[in-house]
Formats: sequence, C-alpha cells, structure tokens
Amino acid sequence: MQILVVEDRPRMARLLDRALRRDGHTVTVALDGEQAVEYGRSPHLDVILLDVTLPVIDGFTVLTMLRAEQFTTPTIMLTARDSMEDIVRGLDLGADDYLTKPFALANLLARIRAVSRRKPVVPTERLEFRDLALDRATHGLSRLGRTEPLSRIEFALMEKLVRNAGMVVTKDMLVEAGWGLGAEVSDTSLYVYMRALRNKIASEGEKQLLHTIRGVGYTLRQAQA
Repeated sequence: MQILVVEDRPRMARLLDRALRRDGHTVTVALDGEQAVEYGRSPHLDVILLDVTLPVIDGFTVLTMLRAEQFTTPTIMLTARDSMEDIVRGLDLGADDYLTKPFALANLLARIRAVSRRKPVVPTERLEFRDLALDRATHGLSRLGRTEPLSRIEFALMEKLVRNAGMVVTKDMLVEAGWGLGAEVSDTSLYVYMRALRNKIASEGEKQLLHTIRGVGYTLRQAQA
C-alpha cells in the first residue's frame, strides 16, 4: 500500500518509515501540515497517518481541508493528544480511526489493514426508506426537503441501516460496515457517528427514524405517532 506519514518529529517519522517499509508498504513522509495537504491530494494514496500537532497547519485543519475537497483517503489520526474532546473532534472531522501515542506497532498495522479494506462506493444507486433517501453518487442523505452531506463512514453506516430497515443492526455489524472486518472500534467512537447521523436524519420537531436498542445496536424504523 501507498501510505502518507505526516509527522513533524524526524526520529518518529524515520521509525514509522522503516517499520512500514519492512511490512511491505511504500511510504511518503510529510513533515508539516502544508506538505500534508499537498501530498494528501494524491489519488494513489491508500492510507494517511496524520499527526495533530504540526507546524504551519495542524492535523485537524489538514483533515478538514482534504475532506472539503472530497479527498476520502482512509485517515488514521496518530497523536499524543488523547483527550476525549480531541478524539471526538478527529472522528467528527472525518478521520477513520484515532490512535494515541505511545502505541504498539502490531496495533497500528492492524488498523491500517482494517481501514484499507473498505471498498470504493459505486456512484449510481439510490437507496430509500420511507421519506429518507441516500444518494451514493453524492454521499448525501435527503429527507423532508433537506439534504445533508455524509462522510464515507457515515454513509457506510447509513447504508447498512437502510438495507436492514426494520431490523436490529448490531454494533459489530455496524463496525464491520464502517471500518472493516476485525476493526477495533470503541463504543464511544461508534456512538459519536450514530449521534451525528441522528442529528442529520431529524431536525428539531421532526420524527426520529434512527433508534437505539440498548446494549445491542441500532434500528431504522418508522417513527411512532
């Protein structure tokens, strides 16, 4: 795989470079946020490992800029910033995973394999449930005259729910749909995404279609009168 490592500390960048090359990957290193945006626009990248604290442009801004330009390369935030606020912010901005330093190399390699297993979306099909529609061409969710953009993970989760509307979709099924088979995703990370989807499905005063099945998962069903 072609991996972009965004890390401003030269020693850490060298360690990651060597470890990833030993695992059979091709590696490009960016030492600041400006380089990260430039290199991150490459269509040949398979995964981006992105630090948060960077010179010139911080990692959160780098991710925001790339996602705004519709670059959807799977991205793992790789940082010492381990507060819940930072983790939630990274995931909300479109990161596919968030790994805090220090970390085990085997854990990082497993997460890289997990995020890289996602298949590209075929931009043709329109999926519908009641008055809700998903447009795979635009990654948009439409309901009651509103259209909300979805990240890649949000779309994958919604697609799983729509295709299984009326049935309970377990947390494991959602993790597999959004992050890949065998991915390690915390309940907190999944909750962040489901909360965002719930807000996009129903604005204030509208009936909610996405419901939590406590301790099991989630279901998409017609709101009760």
